Amino acid sequence: MGADLVVRFAGEGGQGQVTAAEGLAQAATRVGYHVQTFATYPSQIEGGPVWAQTRVSTKEILTQGDQLDVLVALNRQAYETHIGDLRDGGILIYNSRDFDTAPLGKVIGLDAEALARETGNPRAANVIMIGAVAQLALMPQQYFVDWIKERFTRGRPSDQEIIDGNVKALQVGIDAATASGYSVDPLDTPPTPEGKRILVQGNAFLSMGAIHAGLDVFYGYPISPATTILVFMEGNLNGPGKFVGQASSEIEAIAAIVGGGYSGRKSMTSTAGPGLSLMGEGIGLAWMAEIPCVIVDVQRGGPATGLPTKTEQSDLLMALNPGHGDMRIPVIAPGSVAECFPAAIHAMNWAERYQGPVILLTEMSIAERNEDVPRPDLDMPIEARVVSDGSMGNRRYAGAGITPFPVPGNPGAYVANGSEHDEQGDTTHQPLVHVEQTERRFSKLKLLEDGAYESDNSAASVVMMPWGGSKGPGRAAYNRLRADGIDIGWNYTMFISPLPAALLEELRTKDLVIVPELNYLGQFSSVLRSLGVKAQSITQYTGLPFKEGYLVEQVLEAIKARSGKLVGA
Repeated sequence: MGADLVVRFAGEGGQGQVTAAEGLAQAATRVGYHVQTFATYPSQIEGGPVWAQTRVSTKEILTQGDQLDVLVALNRQAYETHIGDLRDGGILIYNSRDFDTAPLGKVIGLDAEALARETGNPRAANVIMIGAVAQLALMPQQYFVDWIKERFTRGRPSDQEIIDGNVKALQVGIDAATASGYSVDPLDTPPTPEGKRILVQGNAFLSMGAIHAGLDVFYGYPISPATTILVFMEGNLNGPGKFVGQASSEIEAIAAIVGGGYSGRKSMTSTAGPGLSLMGEGIGLAWMAEIPCVIVDVQRGGPATGLPTKTEQSDLLMALNPGHGDMRIPVIAPGSVAECFPAAIHAMNWAERYQGPVILLTEMSIAERNEDVPRPDLDMPIEARVVSDGSMGNRRYAGAGITPFPVPGNPGAYVANGSEHDEQGDTTHQPLVHVEQTERRFSKLKLLEDGAYESDNSAASVVMMPWGGSKGPGRAAYNRLRADGIDIGWNYTMFISPLPAALLEELRTKDLVIVPELNYLGQFSSVLRSLGVKAQSITQYTGLPFKEGYLVEQVLEAIKARSGKLVGA
């Protein structure tokens, strides 16, 4: 028996790989397994190489898995590209309709399309593949029959016919795998869940968190991989006082949510790197005029159009200072699907607390993957800005720190000015006023230094500190290193800027802080070095997430290069 099953479906766009991977994940989640999916595909509308992967486990899942137990190759290119990731003893299922291969190891040839037609359900090729995979892992058929019934019971006269056809297709796949005589290590029985868990996509969970935090206005422009946030909001942000709009450009979107924040509403937009570039001036306006709003940047490969459907962590420096002039925008970067819900709440709270723009920095590998997560904490504090009661007159920008926010039509009339301004918002170019107001704007960031962080083996002089979606692979590598006796510590926070004050103090005491991040420049380690931390990056810029094994190797090399020997060896 085993704890893990890692399956990859690979082929041409339009062959249903993502549907198969998500179907396997949904069926496994229903009975209590932990799951994580990952998919990658080209940017063209149809065609091109696509693969989707599902990891099923009895334990918490930190990565999508380094090696495959089962590879489903739907064309020759997929076979040639991915066969190297199949572990020794793993099983290859290939599309015998498209190509043939030498029978090396455990190989099953299936013409799933022809078999699907024989069942009378030509669209059920994916279900046949799922049935074959389930049998290879000796997962009970009933798991998948129940999933099919739940998925296709929609109150239509044809429901039972569709269910019967898919159950028949499932059996065809099971029979084909049974006839092969092959199996991988069967999965242990699913664990008894501690509390209610749900299977959810990163962008959807982030959207739920923002809505729970009281979001009033969402205005966005479709751009991969952030579009599903806009779509989710269009379907779910509704009710009195709520508004969702689709903009004609990112410039329009940022202008609209700055207007929403100015009117007293909690406002948000979502975009990707190219859109964040266009939003720079509008974000600067929100910083200068002290208007709360949240900008979600779902990072993808760049620059320019770059890799619009691949993952990267290369927008950090732009997120910290997206426009010209002196500013430092607060940034929160969730490290998993589970963190997307609270991260959205924290971002909304930060915007309200310090009265300015906040960037919620996620990435494609989190945004579009599914994970089973605990039902979120709905008791998290929800903050609202301090609203003016008129006691300060129109001195909106007086002194250091925040002042009560005047909502238009209520006491405290002022000018929300993007030019440098005096206490009531009137334009001025006086040097001393610019100094006072600049220091005021930066001083408000002190209100945001209370974020939580993780610390493990804090006595170690060398620590790992990934950020964003590199958290999972980083933690998996850290766990392996510790199991092997390497004296290394762990730090992590989603609160990237400003960092929690206690965390920054701890990091400054370390001889080496190793930062795994998906970019060429080593952006977060450069930020840490500017804060007095001895930081060094492990970088990757393939458009794909880190693998656990690669990080283990790179961390060991970094330690050796630093000290000439392994820490603790």
